[in-house]
Amino acid sequence: MSEIRTVTSRAKGTRRKAARPALWLAVLSLAAFAVLIALGVWQIERRAWKLALIDRVEQRVHAPAQPIPSPASWPAVSTANDEYRHVNVAGRFLHDRETLVQAVTEEGGGYWVLTPLLRDDGTMVLVNRGFVPSERRDASTRQTGNPDGRVEITGLLRITEPKGGFLRNNVPQHNRWYSRDVAAIAAARGLDKVAPFFIDTDAGSQTAGGPIGGLTVIRFPNNHLIYALTWFALAFMLAGGLFVTFGGGLFRRKRFVHEPAGGPDASARRTGSDAGTIVEQT
Repeated sequence: MSEIRTVTSRAKGTRRKAARPALWLAVLSLAAFAVLIALGVWQIERRAWKLALIDRVEQRVHAPAQPIPSPASWPAVSTANDEYRHVNVAGRFLHDRETLVQAVTEEGGGYWVLTPLLRDDGTMVLVNRGFVPSERRDASTRQTGNPDGRVEITGLLRITEPKGGFLRNNVPQHNRWYSRDVAAIAAARGLDKVAPFFIDTDAGSQTAGGPIGGLTVIRFPNNHLIYALTWFALAFMLAGGLFVTFGGGLFRRKRFVHEPAGGPDASARRTGSDAGTIVEQT
């Protein structure tokens, strides 16, 4: 009997040790489930934010053009409050200080033509007059499209694009530009009192023979619902795996639960269930 008790206690200890990894697996799985649910909720919130942003931008783009912000309010101009506002501005272009910024548009590859617009109060605004293909990079090829006198243009207010484009930095000393970095362009061209934003011209604001305007791309990817459904699906798949792994045992019946305690084979079967615990008995 003492040998049976010893071996039985060893079997219980082994079962307790085997249960520890299962417990940690359950804890980690529950934590992962909570994280997946949180990610799904976050994507739902992001979707609501994106839809509000799209609606706000649509209202700004199609609103009647308003004067650009006054110089006193320039420090407060921001993406959230001002990006894509439909604005108008008047002044005289300084064509000899234009800057070409590499661009890829629906018209193909080429350049944006950014030209300073000198206003009556002495301040300046960089105006993206539009797109020109590579063969019209030289200003001499489009002189007829460069108005000399006072002009009034309408367009969309855009926030400066500092440093450079995707994987490419601006190189002002070599006149290579990959983004519309207002401060850097102003410094390279020796411009003072420049607004901290630029304007993308509307399609109707150009002179015949000048750059092609109205090519501003307003597109906000909105895949947040798909992402949310993916996170929720993963969470419920994990929950199903947890149920199968740990919850299924609640519905399984033990093999000998209804077997009489004193049955003729009870001793032998108990011996077998203890994995050979009484093999050494005589």
